[in-house]
Amino acid sequence: MNLAQLAEKKVHFIGLGGAGMSGIARIMLARGISVSGSDAKDSTVLTGLKTLGATVFVGHSSENLGSSEVLVVSSAIDKNNPEVLSAIEKGLVILTRAQALALLMSESKSIAVAGTHGKTTTTSMLTVALQQAGLDPSFAIGGMINRGGTNAHLGSGEIFVAEADESDGSFLAYKPFGAIITNIELDHVDHFPDMESVNKIFAQFVDSIQPGGFLVAGIDSPGVIDLLSKVERNDIEILTYGESADFSISHISLQASQAHARITKLGKVLGELSLSIPGRHNIENATAALSAGLKLGAPVAEMLAGLGSFSGAKRRFENKGSVNGITVIDDYGHHPTEVRVTLETAKRFAGSGKVIVIFQPHRYSRTAMFVDEFAEVLAIADHVFLLEVYAASEAAIPGVSSVLIANAMANPKVKFEPSMIEVVSQAVSVATSGDVIITLGAGDVNLLVPLILQMLEDQVAN
Repeated sequence: MNLAQLAEKKVHFIGLGGAGMSGIARIMLARGISVSGSDAKDSTVLTGLKTLGATVFVGHSSENLGSSEVLVVSSAIDKNNPEVLSAIEKGLVILTRAQALALLMSESKSIAVAGTHGKTTTTSMLTVALQQAGLDPSFAIGGMINRGGTNAHLGSGEIFVAEADESDGSFLAYKPFGAIITNIELDHVDHFPDMESVNKIFAQFVDSIQPGGFLVAGIDSPGVIDLLSKVERNDIEILTYGESADFSISHISLQASQAHARITKLGKVLGELSLSIPGRHNIENATAALSAGLKLGAPVAEMLAGLGSFSGAKRRFENKGSVNGITVIDDYGHHPTEVRVTLETAKRFAGSGKVIVIFQPHRYSRTAMFVDEFAEVLAIADHVFLLEVYAASEAAIPGVSSVLIANAMANPKVKFEPSMIEVVSQAVSVATSGDVIITLGAGDVNLLVPLILQMLEDQVAN
């Protein structure tokens, strides 16, 4: 099936409310494609898609398919889902999320942003900077851009920017013109049991780049250096970024809410990068975006201006508000490296104040693999409250619990508290003016943010 053929079909999504699926549906709707979809629970995302013309169902039933001709299914959906079974019985064309996105990207100059960490932020930065340069790219991102309040858009330009999630290997479907690889580490251990398997899928991703295209690679990551040492292609341009690279980062200055650096290309100063969001990691993400943007023909001054205007993405060190001098931050970090970066950024943000973290481990397999690493990085915080593991689509692994992390830390400032109501009360009780409370994890820990803010407000009122 090609894009023209897809445009004539009625498309049904299972898991329509998910970050990736909703973005694809949004772009299809903008193309005039008939879209329907279902999700287990209602959400503002579904409401928004309904406003755009989608037919939305809450709950899964074979009847939801109606006269649909194509099914797009999220990897999180069980193979015994009644809509999946009905689609198979009817002989519908069934596409994965990645295959559907690849179709939408197929007639554009596509840029896929991959890597273990920083994908959403880097994709968002590149999108905003290209918009600043007047290129109006299409984009599909696994999170909401704060400035635009959306995760997808059908642009008028030839460029299509997409976040490329390696978690199940499906990003091999994209076959992009250009790609970014931010870093490579072991993660998604339910699919990749060791670094060898991770390295193999990223090598295949590099092989999927179109001839005549390019790769932007972050060489401060040992995993990326290892990957590049094995790349044998001479039909793509490889551009590196890092402290000593094609695009070099220097004169780094990190403040509580900002970050600055000088960017040099092959010895020539391109300009000063000034971000309105904190963290060294975001300087690296922005440099990746700058490198790709320049390769796509965007002017350096406008790219730097666009990056300077970037205000962040949802759930990426997102400031949710302050009450009586206590700031509440929400962050999606769920791998030890991400947790470390987030907490180091929080310590800088808090200054002399305490960092209080409510951490919800994501997936039993990841928790089992990284118990000691989580224990080490969580020790950066002043108080740690551990919720139980968020299962996502996994079955429980006997003996695997957040208690393992708590025991590994063996620290009085750490407490395992599975009750989401109790954990809010306890976190608020130790917070004073100047402190930061962080909800951290890729599950539903962010739902605690309104409760935390309300409890802080109640304290002030009393």
